Amino acid sequence: MAIYGTALLALCTLIGVALGEALGMALHVKANVGGVGIAMMLLIAARLWLARTGRLTPGLKLGVEFWAFMYIPIVVAMAAQQNVLAALEGGPMAVLTGVVVVAICFGLVALLSRTAGTHHD
Repeated sequence: MAIYGTALLALCTLIGVALGEALGMALHVKANVGGVGIAMMLLIAARLWLARTGRLTPGLKLGVEFWAFMYIPIVVAMAAQQNVLAALEGGPMAVLTGVVVVAICFGLVALLSRTAGTHHD
């Protein structure tokens, strides 16, 4: 059932938000740092793992694909709530954190695309 894909997304979101909050506290930034991005990377990794182990049922795949299609609108909506001016006034730490998180995400996307490209479903 597609609800399992939603449950998987919820689990990834909870873990991603917790890691984003912890990263924000570790960097002394009063914000969630990359929680949504971490959640989506976890969802991608979970989907790849489930596919490799043969546990990706059609219903689960449907739920995961639905949320994959919803990713961009969700990120746009969340970004609209962010106060970019306040982040820039917060100092170079906010800018540096953003650059580092984006660089890490680019590296992980490259890594995942390489590993996904070597496995044929």
